[in-house]
Amino acid sequence: MQRLALEPGYEISRVIRGGWQLSQSHSQNTSDDPLGDMIAYADAGITTFDCADIYTGVEELIGRFRQEYLRLRGAEALARIRVHTKFVPDMNSLRSIDKAYVQGVIDTSLRRLGLEQLDTVQFHWWDYAADRWLQTAGWLEELRRAGKINRLGGTNFDTAHLTAMRGAGVKMSSMQVQYSLLDRRPEKSFVDVAMREAVAIYCYGTVAGGFLGNRWLGAAEPRAPLENRSLIKYKLIIDDIGGWDLFQSLLAVLDAIAQRHHTDIATIASAAVLARRGVSAVIVGARNRTHLGANLRITEITLTPDDLRAIDQVLSQARPLPGDVYELERDVTGHGAIMKYNLNSEGSAKTA
Repeated sequence: MQRLALEPGYEISRVIRGGWQLSQSHSQNTSDDPLGDMIAYADAGITTFDCADIYTGVEELIGRFRQEYLRLRGAEALARIRVHTKFVPDMNSLRSIDKAYVQGVIDTSLRRLGLEQLDTVQFHWWDYAADRWLQTAGWLEELRRAGKINRLGGTNFDTAHLTAMRGAGVKMSSMQVQYSLLDRRPEKSFVDVAMREAVAIYCYGTVAGGFLGNRWLGAAEPRAPLENRSLIKYKLIIDDIGGWDLFQSLLAVLDAIAQRHHTDIATIASAAVLARRGVSAVIVGARNRTHLGANLRITEITLTPDDLRAIDQVLSQARPLPGDVYELERDVTGHGAIMKYNLNSEGSAKTA
């Protein structure tokens, strides 16, 4: 597993294990042995874990994993573990948010994870029209300077808003963005700015909710209702860039590349994004350790110039998605209609 030093004393694995699929808000079909799964990932070299305040139960789960990993592997092994959590205020709180609210959420994450300082906090804001986003970023920066947060990052902010936060003195050191062979919006302007500002890019959605996988090769176009919100979201993107036939052409090319590298389509799709300019890491969703071997292969594969040309030839036929990073998803009447905007309050109600 490749590792990347983002700054002295702060190193991550270039494959990050995502925690959304472990959330009680996402699915009841979770692992029978979640701590064992996390230990297996960490032992194999995937030592960076992604979670969020809105992923019901996941911060607490990672906190228990850290305790168990310390007991089993010792302090030196635990020091290699990095936990990237998120600060995602509910949509209905954006216009009333204050400094006390921000500090309360950060203190809750510290308690759940069993940390004195959060490794990375990734800030997300649903609606730019709620104009406290920059003030809220400033409060998070104050908490970073106070030592409660090591590295401050963001989730789904576009180029202009990243630039504004950096210009206001917020040390935004990373950004988590949706980036895949189907969704290349970060390449328009975001990647150039992030590289110029030394902002690490963490990519989610590299397998498009599972669409970029062998299961869909040669499959008939699915009809509503789809199994989950992730599939609904990425099916909209497939439609937007050119439809099912173009998507099948891409899968066929990825399958041919996968066979040459003795792996599968999903691994090639993630490896292709990891190889893009400015990308620091890719985030893989995993309910359990079933796909651990394939996840490890992501950093082992070196795509050849012929591989990359074949992919680009298909993608040259795709329609560009409009807008900057996450712009489509902010339309609550379109792509954003499937989002759940108040998961903190919903999660509190479920666990009360």
